[in-house]
Amino acid sequence: MLRRLPLVLALALVPSLGLAQAPRTKWDSLARSLLKELVEINTQESNGSTLAAARAMAARLKSAGFPDSDVVVIENAPKKGNLVARLRGRPGTRKPVLLLSHIDVVEAKPEDWTLPPYTFTEKEGVFYGRGVADDKDEGAAHLTTIMRMKAEGYVPDRDIIVALTTDEEGGSANGVGFLLEKHRKLIDAEYAFNEGGGGRIATDGKYVSHDVQASEKKFQMYMLEATNPGGHSSLPVKDNAITELSKALVKVGEYDFPIHLNEITRTYFTRLAATVPADLGSAMKAVVANPADAAAAARVSSDPRYNSQLRTTCVATMLEGGHARNALPQRARGYVNCRILPDETPQYVRDQLEKAISTDKVKVIMQGEARNSPPSPLTPELMGEVERVTKELWPGIPVIPTMSTGATDGVYLRSAGVPVYGISGMFYAETFSHGMNERIPARGFYEGLEFMYRLVKGVSSTRKPVS
Repeated sequence: MLRRLPLVLALALVPSLGLAQAPRTKWDSLARSLLKELVEINTQESNGSTLAAARAMAARLKSAGFPDSDVVVIENAPKKGNLVARLRGRPGTRKPVLLLSHIDVVEAKPEDWTLPPYTFTEKEGVFYGRGVADDKDEGAAHLTTIMRMKAEGYVPDRDIIVALTTDEEGGSANGVGFLLEKHRKLIDAEYAFNEGGGGRIATDGKYVSHDVQASEKKFQMYMLEATNPGGHSSLPVKDNAITELSKALVKVGEYDFPIHLNEITRTYFTRLAATVPADLGSAMKAVVANPADAAAAARVSSDPRYNSQLRTTCVATMLEGGHARNALPQRARGYVNCRILPDETPQYVRDQLEKAISTDKVKVIMQGEARNSPPSPLTPELMGEVERVTKELWPGIPVIPTMSTGATDGVYLRSAGVPVYGISGMFYAETFSHGMNERIPARGFYEGLEFMYRLVKGVSSTRKPVS
């Protein structure tokens, strides 16, 4: 769902994306062919099949020499499939690393595109097709990584697991949740690499930072409801359900939750400060030093991207009310979507909303309850490897931990005690993910492929811990 939100500074394809980029190695060619095959298998909810995609990738792994016992396809609903593959490491060593991606995609109507969505198209160094950015590119990169390691005879000091799963974009059969509940041993790991990270690019095509998602907000819906006995519209009263709801929603829109930084967002603003205009960078540093600095907080909050990193946010998204044009409304409802900081609770947010609207005429009703999603620790060992490989490939580019404001399948793993990191090494500008003519630059894809290979090799070989 959330492919990656690296705070891209470009609103259109940067110039470098229009340059032809042929595969540089046989592994580039393999990854491209896997991506092409994945894109050309329709995996949307209405008429697609993730089971077909999982089986196709399983066949590719088996043809590369992986034994049947290490390539498992599990169908958890009709046409819904998950692939779990394992590159075996030395026995009795560390817990595995999980490389996670989803193979379902958002619906794509051919009439809404200028290119066929389920045909892999390459033009002037750009790949087009539904899923190239969300998230079949990472699936292809993960598969290529273990296939390359196997071909080279590399034996890691831990198992490397690749999972391609279903229904991240919605649907009724989420693959990660199902695997954790029914087949946890297949994907149990010390930590996982997932979508949500990537490279940030300036408008001139220069690389700005390599972002690692180590946390994500929780998704929670609230219903604000006002009720009234109603009556004839010719005899209006001040106590009107729609009016009372409207007053409450205005107060929600005006309310700012308190600033609350955590390890991820403190590091994020500290490192990001060096990559933005000086006045904004100074404000970011000031907020980290003192979240109560109102002037600095106002400067940082003026950009919705940064405001969402500072605090929980809530916004009205839907309305319904009344039952007849000539009757006083008996009921009015407003739906508020909140993106909650990892260390705040849905109950706390509900209490804050009730305080903000300050009326007993409107009830705040929580709809379901968000999954817990604790931030993943920024361990020196892992972050040291990320920084080492980033420096090898892109000298001078900083690594910046981020908190996603959207949602990924990482929430299932984090709530089950498995840390998750959005890491890809893929520097993309605007991909039009979920939109028309979804696209990625071939260059960014091939660079990300090499990054992932080096990173996985680094975290699966015995190295002196980074101090």
